[in-house]
Amino acid sequence: MLNHIVLMGRLTRDPELRRTSSGVAVATFSLAVDRDFASSATGEKETDFIDIVAWRSTAEFVSKYFTKGRMAVVSGRLQIRNWNDKEGNKRRSAEVIADNVYFGDSKRDNNSGDNGYSAPSYGNPPPAPANNYGYAAPAAPAPASDFSMIEDDDSQLPF
Repeated sequence: MLNHIVLMGRLTRDPELRRTSSGVAVATFSLAVDRDFASSATGEKETDFIDIVAWRSTAEFVSKYFTKGRMAVVSGRLQIRNWNDKEGNKRRSAEVIADNVYFGDSKRDNNSGDNGYSAPSYGNPPPAPANNYGYAAPAAPAPASDFSMIEDDDSQLPF
């Protein structure tokens, strides 16, 4: 059987990190996940609030790097948990047991202020500065690398 779920949403509160009696880390938080379609009555998208449970190193990662309002992508499995309330009534709760949690946004997008991070530029490098003779100085040789060129000889491939 297959039980796999992937969600993307914003944390509704800071993750709560606890430890079991044997010292295993467990973090709980919830995600606000917008539905893909708008309600026919109001014309607005509805939001689902989904409880997430992360264990061990995933729990520690989430509690260290995620806060309320941060976008997260969670992949894991859906689990139904049976429990009894204070009056002894049987209850059921659905929660996602997170296998992996990823950043859904960048920290720069999440914070409005300048946090000292500047995105790398992947465009063309700036032109080399001209020397006193009016022409560009030769480029520095490329640093030595552990990589080598692969021959384009496909004759040895079996297909």
